[in-house]
Amino acid sequence: MTLVILTYMKVAISVPDRVHRAADRAARRMRVPRSRIYVKALEAYLAATSEEDVTRQLDAIYGPEAGPADPFLAAASRATLRRSR
Repeated sequence: MTLVILTYMKVAISVPDRVHRAADRAARRMRVPRSRIYVKALEAYLAATSEEDVTRQLDAIYGPEAGPADPFLAAASRATLRRSR
């Protein structure tokens, strides 16, 4: 049996009222704590930012010309990336 202990940090943040209301509605609709909505949003942001950093580094090495020249290949690549998220 594996025991997993998750630790949480309480964080106070300020968000615009419209964001708070939207998060509150989403939490009720999904039947999860509002903090879970914020955690998921932050995780998604950090993952996207990380991917952008990798892309920026690869572009610096290979340059933007190294991308697929074929429009079909470019579209297929984007579709594959979306499915992998």
